[in-house]
Amino acid sequence: MPTHSETRVLPYTAQQMYDLVADVGSYPKFLPWTAAARIRSRTDNGQGGVVMEADLVISFKVFRERFGSHVTLWPEAMKIDTRYLDGPFKHMVSNWAFRDRPEGGCEVEFFVDFEFKNRILQGVIGAVFGEAMQRVVKAFEARAADLYAHA
Repeated sequence: MPTHSETRVLPYTAQQMYDLVADVGSYPKFLPWTAAARIRSRTDNGQGGVVMEADLVISFKVFRERFGSHVTLWPEAMKIDTRYLDGPFKHMVSNWAFRDRPEGGCEVEFFVDFEFKNRILQGVIGAVFGEAMQRVVKAFEARAADLYAHA
């Protein structure tokens, strides 16, 4: 099962990066292989967080798959936790954490762990997994530059 974790220091605030990652509906505008996004529901979890159920359509080579996820936004803690609901995975979890740095900018931590049900798709993704996850993180960085560099 592929996992990837990465920590980046970026010249934006933790709030800016949190807001960017929390805006799941905008992912098709900038995230590689993301063809569509839909928020099914959004509710308060009663513990200071917001729970979204969201669908993403991922398109990679000849594969096009929709999957649902349960996204918990923790605005006070500046964390976002995602777990798999339905679609082509056996399982999928991801976590984001954002912290302002005293010297400016913020630290962004990203972790993902998943496995596809389809062995062929798992093999195709597995071969390029590390590179693909780096492209995803770089896409968030580029989006932040587009949104916040001139602010």
